[in-house]
Amino acid sequence: MFLGPTLLYIAFSNQDKPTYPIVLIISIIVCGLAVFFLFKGILIILKSLFHN
Repeated sequence: MFLGPTLLYIAFSNQDKPTYPIVLIISIIVCGLAVFFLFKGILIILKSLFHN
């Protein structure tokens, strides 16, 4: 959850570098995966609490 925004900040602060698009794409993927795993974890917790 902290790696994505950190990489995003690094990408936007170094827009003149040739690795900017690569770091930007990786940071967007990491942010998306963090949101996915957050919701998946919440679903697992709710399923374990309210399973009949």
